[in-house]
Amino acid sequence: MARAQQLRAESDFDQLPDDIAISANIADIEEKRGFTSHFVFVIEVKTKGGSKYLIYRRYRQFYALQSKLEERFGRESKTSPSTCILPTLPAKVYVGVKQEIAEMRIPALNAYMKTQHLLSLPIWVLMDEDVRIFFYQSSYDAEQVPQALRRLRPRTRRVKSESPQAAGIDRMAAPRAEALFDFTGNSKHELNFKVGDVIFLLSRINKDWLEGTVRGTTGIFPVSFVKILKDFPEEEDPTNWLRCYYYEDTISTIKDIAVEEDLSSTPLFKDLLELMRREFQREDIALNYQDAEGDLVRLLSDEDVRLMVKRARGLPSQRRLFPWKLHVTQEDNYKVYNTVP
Repeated sequence: MARAQQLRAESDFDQLPDDIAISANIADIEEKRGFTSHFVFVIEVKTKGGSKYLIYRRYRQFYALQSKLEERFGRESKTSPSTCILPTLPAKVYVGVKQEIAEMRIPALNAYMKTQHLLSLPIWVLMDEDVRIFFYQSSYDAEQVPQALRRLRPRTRRVKSESPQAAGIDRMAAPRAEALFDFTGNSKHELNFKVGDVIFLLSRINKDWLEGTVRGTTGIFPVSFVKILKDFPEEEDPTNWLRCYYYEDTISTIKDIAVEEDLSSTPLFKDLLELMRREFQREDIALNYQDAEGDLVRLLSDEDVRLMVKRARGLPSQRRLFPWKLHVTQEDNYKVYNTVP
């Protein structure tokens, strides 16, 4: 299939829900802290309904999305009757300075999203749940404050081309709400609607207000006036928490540290030690875990960390909290260990 044939026709574009992303551009990169530091791409997204917002994505999230698209819609797909030519994602880079790698990837990722037409693929791809989740602004995205937006953001253009078939859009797949009461806004930014109107949702402003569109008009409105028929898809917040017990003299305090890593990940010992030194502002610390008898065991190597993580698997744990816990002691304090034979 020629690429020109698979781009959206104007009639297809008109059928898309207003919350569908039609343009995306990397505005900046920012450093984030996991067990090690990493960089995220700050992406400005524009939807068909005219909304603009920022999302924060790592390269590995691009990679995961591309893998799912290839499995479902690639030419070798065995699970979908509909296939298309997918854009090429820039390859992984294993050696180099992280910031330089991230900077280098910006033109290629912009080409992946724009020039190579990820957001101009057939409408059945754009309506795919993983594509929509990738470009949605999650609550985590909305809470971030961009450090800087260094790059110019070009105007969005519609893609006009011919399509041999204009596939129908199932608008029932879009987030939407039904009006329970008439609502007349107090300003031009608020959306007017009548009881029974179906409002297609664009974004969640806060716990009390939503943004949506009805009959070609977009605005905000109170949640209390509507019944949610289909809510926004949930996107996992990448932030999890590592519980640490910090021992100083005879006092033990608890500190939960935000770590943007999967709960199943296993850090390297040197990365874990560096993170704890940074968090507690001390160099003379030792890392430990608590064994089944309640005694502290000092970590000295990657093998020790793997053993700690392995022993914690299957243990009850709170949501978004790593199942293993760290006990941080002073390096020369051996009184915390049970030395009784």
